[in-house]
Amino acid sequence: MPTDSANTPATTANAEDAYYAAVDCVAEGQWDKAIAAFRKALRLDPHFLDAMHGLVRALQNAGQLDEAIATAQRLIARDPDDVLAHTSLSILFQNKGMIPEAEAEATRAKVLGWKQQLKTAHSKPE
Repeated sequence: MPTDSANTPATTANAEDAYYAAVDCVAEGQWDKAIAAFRKALRLDPHFLDAMHGLVRALQNAGQLDEAIATAQRLIARDPDDVLAHTSLSILFQNKGMIPEAEAEATRAKVLGWKQQLKTAHSKPE
């Protein structure tokens, strides 16, 4: 869901509407329409991380790997602990034949996942 508390309820609702329209386009394999709708959601709420994830995936499916990589990197800049973002970037690098970079991102994702598991395990009452 959108996360920018400065957004008005109407703007947030419009960003969500654009996001869900994009998801529908993804389900139908309409990559260009999905990309446009995810971008609209992000124009309305630049902090809508789920829309960024969706945009990465739609760009990947449309074969726009360089733009997908750039978007994944922006996502990671906003949320460095996002395991899915690192995993997506690893897959994108692999698709481009950038194996060392792909392996490095896969390792980052794995380490972040372990840290999150340890954090969760230590926060549970015994």
